[in-house]
Amino acid sequence: MDTHYKEDIDFSTSLPEVWRLLTDNERDILRKNSTIQTYKRNQLIYCMGDEPTDMMCLLTGKVKIFKDGVGGRCQIIRMVKPIQYFAYRAYFAHEKYLTSASAFETSTICSIPMDVVTDLIYKNPNLAMFFIRQLSIDLGISDERTVNLTQKHVRGRLAESLLFLKDNYGLEEDGATLSIYLAREDLASLSNMTTSNAIRTLAMFVNEHILAIDGRKIMLLDVNRLKKISKLG
Repeated sequence: MDTHYKEDIDFSTSLPEVWRLLTDNERDILRKNSTIQTYKRNQLIYCMGDEPTDMMCLLTGKVKIFKDGVGGRCQIIRMVKPIQYFAYRAYFAHEKYLTSASAFETSTICSIPMDVVTDLIYKNPNLAMFFIRQLSIDLGISDERTVNLTQKHVRGRLAESLLFLKDNYGLEEDGATLSIYLAREDLASLSNMTTSNAIRTLAMFVNEHILAIDGRKIMLLDVNRLKKISKLG
């Protein structure tokens, strides 16, 4: 894990939503107390059971929030994209982390001590409302995913996950290839299914000319059919 000098980071572009809510003095406090760290692919950022100490913002890269369930089976709870905040819910709830987080690829993260964040929140109601809104959005997404991942069939779950990855990370220059390369195990964990089911369903989508696959690269050939499969469940 590498640590960068704060002077290397333009906080106005790296933390735009929070930055514009702060006064000049508050911005100076944030700048002086932040740490910029780079994590390698698959490196753990925090572990379930750890004490939460920092709010984190992903600057570059991709991060997965996951939990090991019954029998050690991994479930991906959430995917984090650049300029999204994470790792602060447990602190507000006075809990230890209920999940773990790791880097999907080389990722740069800005960490800010939660005692600094809390002090700013007490003094700045706009910042408090920002976190209330973020937590509310995350809860809504979590509620929707809980229903979809428990009620949809495997085809619907996998289609939804592929569309989620498209919306979250976008496509490459060809306009079809997902800009994230997932192992089959990760795609299965995101879709709440076994790896064998994920592989079998991907093969079905390829045979139906909905997808094309080259190693970990997935090309979406028919987004409209994916949306229909996801909707029908």
